[in-house]
Amino acid sequence: MFKRRNAATQDAPAGSGPGTAGTADKADGAGHAVTAGKGRPTPKRSEAERARRYTAPGDRKEAMRQARGRDRQARGRKAEAMRRGEEWALPAKDRGPVRALARDYVDSKRRFSEFYMYGLIVLIFLLFIRSPITAAILPGVLILMILVMAAEGFFIGRRVTALAAERYPGESTRGVKLYSAMRALQIRKLRFPKPRVKPGEAV
Repeated sequence: MFKRRNAATQDAPAGSGPGTAGTADKADGAGHAVTAGKGRPTPKRSEAERARRYTAPGDRKEAMRQARGRDRQARGRKAEAMRRGEEWALPAKDRGPVRALARDYVDSKRRFSEFYMYGLIVLIFLLFIRSPITAAILPGVLILMILVMAAEGFFIGRRVTALAAERYPGESTRGVKLYSAMRALQIRKLRFPKPRVKPGEAV
């Protein structure tokens, strides 16, 4: 009986045994079985995470250069957000709904105070012209400009305070009058944060 079983085992073809079914073994030229692989070892999980993780450069100068570049980009993003008037990037003096309302109210109209800087440049130029007529006119023109700007600033401050009390009851309006008057004196293109409303739009 043992001899018959050994003979049957020897006559069975290679690879038909119970441990060889479903394997991807291949035979090379010499007849040896070769297991087919994917061509590279599977990386460990720790190695894959280490490859994804940022590694600081070994050179100290290069690290400082990269840090300066990141800081420059962060400052640029914050400056752009400040110009757009985003609350998180604004200085403390420009934050809050009352200050935003004051800016919008001032920017919604064209006023004489907006052209004050242009008039001041003209007056400084006229000071260099030695003429009796110019010397007699300039003081009166300068006083008139100051009076007009003071009157505009007063009425702008009162109107902004009334609107803030109506729309944002309980919010502090401390300093908003001077804040509104000083913004009205600035050239529109140079105002900061830049205007959100156009002249003539309702606020």
